[in-house]
Amino acid sequence: MLKNITIGQYIPGDTFIHRLDPRVKIILSIIFIISLFIITKFSGYVFILLFILGSICISKIPLGYIFKGLKPILVILILTVGLNIFFTPGGILLASIGPLKITSNGVRLALFMGLRLIFLIVGTSLLTLTTSPIALTDGIESLLNPFRRIGMPAHELAMMMTIALRFIPTLLEETDKIMKAQIARGADFESGNLMKRAKNLIPLLVPLFISAFRRADELAVAMEARCYRGGINRTKLKQLKVTTIDYIAILVTSILVIILIWNRFWPW
Repeated sequence: MLKNITIGQYIPGDTFIHRLDPRVKIILSIIFIISLFIITKFSGYVFILLFILGSICISKIPLGYIFKGLKPILVILILTVGLNIFFTPGGILLASIGPLKITSNGVRLALFMGLRLIFLIVGTSLLTLTTSPIALTDGIESLLNPFRRIGMPAHELAMMMTIALRFIPTLLEETDKIMKAQIARGADFESGNLMKRAKNLIPLLVPLFISAFRRADELAVAMEARCYRGGINRTKLKQLKVTTIDYIAILVTSILVIILIWNRFWPW
C-alpha cells in the first residue's frame, strides 16, 4: 500500500508539461480544482476525462503509475460513495436494505462525488509528478511575493511547503523499511480486526519519529553548511519566464473552463 502513494514524487522529463512555468502549472491546477465543482452534468466529466488523458499522454507519465496513486484513497472513495448512496433522500426509490434506502438521487450524487474525487487526485498529482522541487519552490514563492507587503515570509513558506511535500515519499519509504524489519522480528500487522491492526501500528511511531527528526536535523545542517539564509537578497540560477507554451496551456485550460460553464447552464 505504501508503494502506491505517488504524492510528492517527481518524474524527470522534457515534455511540454514538464517545461511549463511552475507558476502557470500551480494556477492552472487551482483552476482545474475549481472547475470540478462547477460540473452538474455527467457530460461535463467527459470533457474533464479527455483533458486528463490528454495531459497524461503529453507528459509521457505511465497511465498505470498515475492510477496507482488512487489505491491509497480507495477506502475513502468507497466510504464517500456508500454514504451518498444510502443517505441521500429524494428521487425514485431503487432498492431498500432494512432502514437503508437507495434512491436515484443518491446514486447520482455518489457517482458525482466519486468521479470528482478521482479526477481531483489524478489531476493534481500531475503537478508534483512533472515539477521539480526547486521549480515548485520558486513558483510558490513567486506567487506569494505580493503578500510580502503585509509581512508574509513568502520564501520561507514556499520552502516549508515544498520540503513537507517532498518528505512524504521519504517518510513512506522509511515506514516501509521499519515495517519489514519488525515483521522479520515477528511483528504482525495484518491479522485481527481494524482496531487491533491500528494498535499494532503504534510501535512504528517511535522509530518513525526518530528517523524524521534525524532527517530534519541532517537537512538543517546541510542547508546551514551551504550558507542558506532564507529569501532575503537571495538570487536564482534560473529566472522564471512565461513563454509561448505557457500561453498555449492557459488557452487550452480556458477553453475547458468555458466548455464546462456552457455545459452547466445549457438547457439540455
